[in-house]
Amino acid sequence: MITTLNIKNVGIIDDLSIDFNEGFNVLTGETGAGKTLLIGSLAILAGGRFSKEMIRKDENYCYIEANFYLPENSLAIDGNIIVSREIHANGRNSCKINGRLVTVTELKEVMNQIMDIHGQHDNQLLLNPTTHIQYLDRFIGSELEGKKSEYLVLLEEYNKIKKEIKENYGEEQEKERRLDLLNYQLNEINNAKLNVVSPRDIIKLSHMEVEFIKNNHSIPDACSIAVHTDQGIIYHTGDFKIDLTPVDGEVMDIHRICELSKKGVLLLLADSTNAEQPGSTISEKAVGAGLDDLFRKASNSRIIVATFASNIHRLQQIINTAEKLNRKVAVSGRSMVNVVAVATELGYLNIPENMLIDLNDISKYEDSEVVIITTGSQGEPMSALARMASAEHKKVEIKRGDLVIISAHTIPGNEKLISKVINSLFEKGAEVVYDESDIHASGHAKQEELKLIHRLVRPKFFMPAHGEHRMLKIHAELAEELGMPSQNIFVNKTGDVLEIDRNSAKVTGTIPTGNVLVDGLGVGDVGNIVLRDRKHLSEDGLMIVVVTISKEDGRVLAGPDIISRGFVYVRESEDLMDGAKNVIKDVLRDCEDRNIKEWAYLKNNIKENLKEYLYQKTKRNPMILPIIMEV
Repeated sequence: MITTLNIKNVGIIDDLSIDFNEGFNVLTGETGAGKTLLIGSLAILAGGRFSKEMIRKDENYCYIEANFYLPENSLAIDGNIIVSREIHANGRNSCKINGRLVTVTELKEVMNQIMDIHGQHDNQLLLNPTTHIQYLDRFIGSELEGKKSEYLVLLEEYNKIKKEIKENYGEEQEKERRLDLLNYQLNEINNAKLNVVSPRDIIKLSHMEVEFIKNNHSIPDACSIAVHTDQGIIYHTGDFKIDLTPVDGEVMDIHRICELSKKGVLLLLADSTNAEQPGSTISEKAVGAGLDDLFRKASNSRIIVATFASNIHRLQQIINTAEKLNRKVAVSGRSMVNVVAVATELGYLNIPENMLIDLNDISKYEDSEVVIITTGSQGEPMSALARMASAEHKKVEIKRGDLVIISAHTIPGNEKLISKVINSLFEKGAEVVYDESDIHASGHAKQEELKLIHRLVRPKFFMPAHGEHRMLKIHAELAEELGMPSQNIFVNKTGDVLEIDRNSAKVTGTIPTGNVLVDGLGVGDVGNIVLRDRKHLSEDGLMIVVVTISKEDGRVLAGPDIISRGFVYVRESEDLMDGAKNVIKDVLRDCEDRNIKEWAYLKNNIKENLKEYLYQKTKRNPMILPIIMEV
């Protein structure tokens, strides 16, 4: 039942508060006393239409609030539900249920459950089509109950079977799509001319030679390149660090770099990813010791390690540690499974016999006997670790006591994603180890290693590469500190053209760069204008104006009709729509009076005037599309 009703600035009502008693309450009064306003206020509170003319004269807003006592309602707090609606003259309104902001639609849904208005023109529930079947069922009575219960059971079973069919069909479709993709990729590989190179191999081209030089990174067989030209040598480090104790024992070929330096290096391009970081990057072997400590401390726990699938040396160290502690290893994540299979086949990974188990079999082993290596170290939404954290993984369920090790540093831009995953893992009772220096080693050189490479190479010119602009800038400053003249250092933007010969270097222009967009079957056919329109639509929505005019005299025969998509909900913004129609009518009337019939002029005037009106009212600029039809 309703217990109180508070009304402010509605019609002739200034500020009114009414308390209702249990049972039947009667409101009486002379014509014009405000009885209808009370019922109207309740209708507005139930999500009904509102006209700004209902706001009390000289006021810019009205407020309606009601308290309902419904002890058995799930929304009730101590049996009470407080509903309020505040409406302003500019069309803005806010609805609240128990202090929480809700939409008008949500307000209607709740109020339809707790209040009904029966009047001369108001029969809410009777006119609501969704309630008609309930009335019919009630009319038939008990005879229907058994049949209805039987029907609901069958319906549930039907929906279950329908869902299974859909899932199975979807899986088949996914298999076919995957097979098509693999066949396409296989054909590309078979038709490609591939050259296998080893460190110190040289590929001879028409005007230059390209030499591959061993370096260290977070993937096996990483190489830098030296391009031998008639103007001099260009040396590009690629992604690198100087690791004197690499897991595979293959150290950086510093000797060959020194030989190139003696010949004279014209230009050095060097990795700048960690140019901001002082000191030297730790060896990958140090990570093995850190993982060993964590594994031993978690002697009774299941261990899940998330890392980059491409870091083969990291995978080898996880496997080595697991072997020492008599744990089996399971692999999760498509890329991780593929990489482990290929790396094992090519001899980059050494996995003892019977150590690798299927993910489906982890339940056959005690928690203390299992290590799971998974993808998802960056919190990617569909990665294996993210699915474990959200309880959507089909084979691994996170449980209390699990140790999750994220053996990777967060890549800038992924902070929110990985934070969400970590929080979810903690909520499920897992212990999570992340952002610790001894469980991850970067594959990129820090300042001391960069200084060493500069001293070894001794280039004439230098262009920092691979990094954000701030990283390139700091790397350039580092080179200047080492004695290189500032005029020989080039901090370029993507697309800048650096023209160089044995005596000079300068930026001579730019070339177009950026993403190549694939849209449907087209590659690169989506231009800036289309993208601008899509961005506009996504942010502000669309408004379509349809007007029918006479071909003979230009008179308006029908319309204007307005269709809104992604801008406002028309049924809840009738005042705004009425105002927009009036603006369009004024434009059309003016053009008619001036005998203007050109479509381009009509459309442009409609767009400009409507744009100004909508921005004044909403502070938004939807895309406006006028459509004029002649009959």
